[in-house]
Amino acid sequence: MHISVLLKESIDSLNLKDNSVVVDCTLGYAGHSSAILEKIPNGYLYAFDQDKEAIASASKRLEKFNNYQIINSNFVNLKDELKKLGVNKVDRIIYDLGVSSPQLDEKERGFSFHQDSRLDMRMNQDQELDAYYVVNSYDEKKLADIFYRYGEEKYASSIAKGIIRNRPITTTLELAEVIKENVPFSYRNEKHPARKVFQAIRIEVNDELNVFEKSLYQALDLISIGGRIAVITFHSLEDRICKRIFNEVSKIDDNLKNLPIIPLEYQPKFKIVENISPKGEELENNKRARSAKLRVIERIR
Repeated sequence: MHISVLLKESIDSLNLKDNSVVVDCTLGYAGHSSAILEKIPNGYLYAFDQDKEAIASASKRLEKFNNYQIINSNFVNLKDELKKLGVNKVDRIIYDLGVSSPQLDEKERGFSFHQDSRLDMRMNQDQELDAYYVVNSYDEKKLADIFYRYGEEKYASSIAKGIIRNRPITTTLELAEVIKENVPFSYRNEKHPARKVFQAIRIEVNDELNVFEKSLYQALDLISIGGRIAVITFHSLEDRICKRIFNEVSKIDDNLKNLPIIPLEYQPKFKIVENISPKGEELENNKRARSAKLRVIERIR
């Protein structure tokens, strides 16, 4: 069963009203969406997901509610999809980033280095680019760059060389073995050496960082005064993007700080509300919670 990390904290920090109009940018298996709908009997929820399997599962979970709509699209299309429905402003937006547990656990999806499957890793199974293409078609420099930038993998170069030597690589376990063979023995004992490389390939396949950044700027435009955006991230790359953008829109320009009165149009439109990491019981019960962070921002004018 998929456990939503920081579920209570994220729902509490949204400060929902019973008539709030809410967007769940990452429907997944409806953990957040069902909790939101319980709190907005007179409101409405728009939920985005590009994964048809997740949508089918979430639809069953949400059967008892009728005040929501699922949008089968990547959240990079946030503004366009809502505009089609005549929605230009919303009260609350939530992102729960990263791969859901069922996607990781379903071996056919090719996300996990623990189970054997064809290399895939597509969140949208209709798109062409998959992990097999990345692993078997990218040149050595491009592979090493992806592993270093998206996986923060210090042995990126030797792993890329090993992949080139062993092509074609068809399955997740074949790839995991090649990675293991191309890092020092001592490194294998820290954490599974494939973890960072698999993360990097997944980010590349789904263009996750660019998509998130574009979507978050759209969310800031969509949110009404008094509205809030909550973002749960699972690795430092996403968290850095979120932190940078939230700081950007909630701070006064350094050049204006010494003015006796700052004109209203130069004052920030947002304030930071929360920065939370999982604690205690949640960390014990869900190992995927270790790297999670929740950031919340509110529009103030």
